[in-house]
Amino acid sequence: MFEEGNEEFEGELQEDIQRFEAFLEGEPMGFLDSDRWEALVDHFLISGNYNKALLCTDEAMSQFSFNAIFRLRKAQAFSGLGKLKESIQLLAEIERSELPSCEVFLTKAAVFSQLKDSGNAIKYFRQALELAEPEDRDEIYLDLAVEYEGMGKWNEALEVLKEAIRANPSNEGAIYEIAFCYDHLGDYEQSIKCYSDFIDENPYSFTAWYNLGNAYLRTDQFEQAVWAYDYSILINDDFGPVYFNLGNAYLSMDTFTKARESFEKSMELDGEDAMALCYVGECYERLNELESARENYKRCLELVPTLAEGWLGLGILEDLEGRTKEGIVLLHKAAELSPENAGIFHVLAGAYEKIEEFDKALEHYEASLKLDGEDEECLMNYIHLIARDSHQLALEYLERFEEEEVKNEYLELLKVELLWFLGHKEESLHLFRQCLEKDRELALELFEINPSLKSVPEFVLLGD
Repeated sequence: MFEEGNEEFEGELQEDIQRFEAFLEGEPMGFLDSDRWEALVDHFLISGNYNKALLCTDEAMSQFSFNAIFRLRKAQAFSGLGKLKESIQLLAEIERSELPSCEVFLTKAAVFSQLKDSGNAIKYFRQALELAEPEDRDEIYLDLAVEYEGMGKWNEALEVLKEAIRANPSNEGAIYEIAFCYDHLGDYEQSIKCYSDFIDENPYSFTAWYNLGNAYLRTDQFEQAVWAYDYSILINDDFGPVYFNLGNAYLSMDTFTKARESFEKSMELDGEDAMALCYVGECYERLNELESARENYKRCLELVPTLAEGWLGLGILEDLEGRTKEGIVLLHKAAELSPENAGIFHVLAGAYEKIEEFDKALEHYEASLKLDGEDEECLMNYIHLIARDSHQLALEYLERFEEEEVKNEYLELLKVELLWFLGHKEESLHLFRQCLEKDRELALELFEINPSLKSVPEFVLLGD
């Protein structure tokens, strides 16, 4: 929309800016040709100085009343100042007196977008597309997609974004928006296909490799995520977020040294970050370098004292070093700061179980499962704690849990275990056969849930 010039143009622009500033102080402005007025107005609009842009358009219109561009710029200045009614009125006048133009439609679309009237914004963006030059269409498609996103129409937004990419394969904004849409749709597999196809045609797109890594990370394909992030780093090695996400992938793979190095690299590029420090602390903790872990958790809390994960980390360290009761105090602080975090209540439950305060342990396992019923390890720990007193009570809880239709992959395996120890051996073996038929790899985790079953011939024969 706005012109950029060469050095001579820039020199004239700076001169005109000074003249206009002096004019605002009472000095005469004198005559400027229309191109220089337009450049001056554009300068103020681009820099967000809408009041000066408005004053500038008025003065330009006093010299060039016939030039419609200044009325359009005035409408844009009104829009920037939030004077949307005035902007729409002026745009309507322009449409009545002039042939429609792409820029007029774009301005109208932007005004209606500000008014949260996505229907009209979409209408005018589409009219602008019909008049736009081919090299400008990708950005208009991008604006159009954002309107669809604001309406929650993710599939429509994706169709428009694909048009943007076809118009300009290098439009990184469109690539980011595609990821945003797929995130909301939860369709990460399609996201992976989309980025893979795009990379086949554009192998040096850093943004595409980065977003491909993000899609793999969200689907727990950690090795593939590392592969994609490594390629994005080969293309652009000074983008902090890619190292942060790479660290998360390595952390999920229990590759703690590489994870720590990745988080540290992200901070080297973008400065200290509380969450990154917390993850570095976790890496040191998992490497059994507890003092280094403590230093990072403390530094994390110096930056953000309300970060629950920092208090969680310190609480876990106290427990690891044999001060479980002191650790519980810190864990409760974490739970207060993040009451929706199921993992914190799970850790608290384990700590209470460790000091044999079983009622409190049960209470916190229940709190954790209420927040996240899909946590297999939490359900297993809870059931085993109940089963210390009664296998029957544990089974009854599982049956009630099953009625809630929460998808927990250990539920049936825990039932297999409990039925066996209650003496319902045929029923237990029958359920185990069903588990093997559905997902053999998952079913064999029964022997991790209860290693004693490895010595039971009936289970071993079925498992072989």
